[in-house]
Amino acid sequence: MVVSVKVFKKATPNGKVTFYLGRRDFIDHLDYCDPVDGVIVVEPEYLKNRKVFGQLATIYRYGREEDEVMGVKFSKELILCREQIVPMTNPNMEMTPMQEKIVRKLGSHAHPFTFHFPPNSPSSVTLQQEGDDLGKPLGVEYTIRAYVADSEDDRQHKRSMVSLVIKKLQYAPLNRGQRLPSSLVSKGFTFSNGKISLEVTLDREIYYHGEKVAATVQVSNNSKKSVKSIKCFIVQHTEITMVNAQFSKHVAQLETKEGCPITPGANLTKTFYLIPLAANNKDRHGIALDGHLKDEDVNLASSTMVQEGKNTGDACGIVISYSVRIKLNCGTLGGEMQTDVPFKLLQPAPGTIEKKRSNAMKKMKSIEQHRGVKGYYQDDDDNIVFEDFAKMRMNNVNMAD
Repeated sequence: MVVSVKVFKKATPNGKVTFYLGRRDFIDHLDYCDPVDGVIVVEPEYLKNRKVFGQLATIYRYGREEDEVMGVKFSKELILCREQIVPMTNPNMEMTPMQEKIVRKLGSHAHPFTFHFPPNSPSSVTLQQEGDDLGKPLGVEYTIRAYVADSEDDRQHKRSMVSLVIKKLQYAPLNRGQRLPSSLVSKGFTFSNGKISLEVTLDREIYYHGEKVAATVQVSNNSKKSVKSIKCFIVQHTEITMVNAQFSKHVAQLETKEGCPITPGANLTKTFYLIPLAANNKDRHGIALDGHLKDEDVNLASSTMVQEGKNTGDACGIVISYSVRIKLNCGTLGGEMQTDVPFKLLQPAPGTIEKKRSNAMKKMKSIEQHRGVKGYYQDDDDNIVFEDFAKMRMNNVNMAD
């Protein structure tokens, strides 16, 4: 069985400079981050003693583009890394296996480049917009670009500039740990003796995207009130550090009266299952997603991870966390009581069985999507599959690079 390697490509409007990239997702491992390794192919007669420069940039958009009036901007672009790609300034640069393969295939006009994310740079996150909002998405986005110029500070012309949107993501640690997150609360009532106790325990601390979250609820009613119903939610908490804003959204929920009412002196133990999925929250404004690329298999934004000894409050960009919220309805006069149990929602790490299963599912979807799509072709000699960035979107949806 021959395994092909997918390589993404995109050319400048005049077709003289072409980007080749082996992947769009780059992983932050907390102690280091994958480098952005790619190849530029340029027609030498087009340069005419000019040079090709490259940049790695992040765009942090925290307000709607249509609200930008009177010179007020709700976005900030930072150039994280820049260098001259052609002619190469570092002839001793070590190439990755992917770069070596592409350079061998494309010949002497192919020039490798490598960009590095700075420490503590935020992960890619997009805040989902309403269906009729066609403006630029809110969130953190990364772009690599290359342009032809005499010097690095010269004006960039669109006809000779190419840019690609990439994603910086985080994986779950290899060991999910043995800790079972839990919370215990109780509530008393005015003019009434006794309390209702609510304990919630999760079956693990770290969940992978698409997994069931199991919450075991134990209710002990030592009051004179009755519990009418139980509500369960998975809550996505979003903090936008640029404007010091915070908000929460329910991404999964259920309500049940099974086992209710829980009358005075009665107890209830029951396990509820919820699955937080982006597919169940389409077109819901403000839901945070992993990165900008609107693939059909896009995930909810992963929990923000930081190095040991550091606090998520020190993280920048858009900080994401999750919790299971349980609410007990204690009647009209009794009101509600609730508790939150935090957990982490992440991508499975490479090499794990869960990651292999996830990749297999995505591969099946990809095969179905690419049947009959132009701009997708295979070179049998070197087992490289080239796929045009501009034609990746299925169903005539254009990629906003």
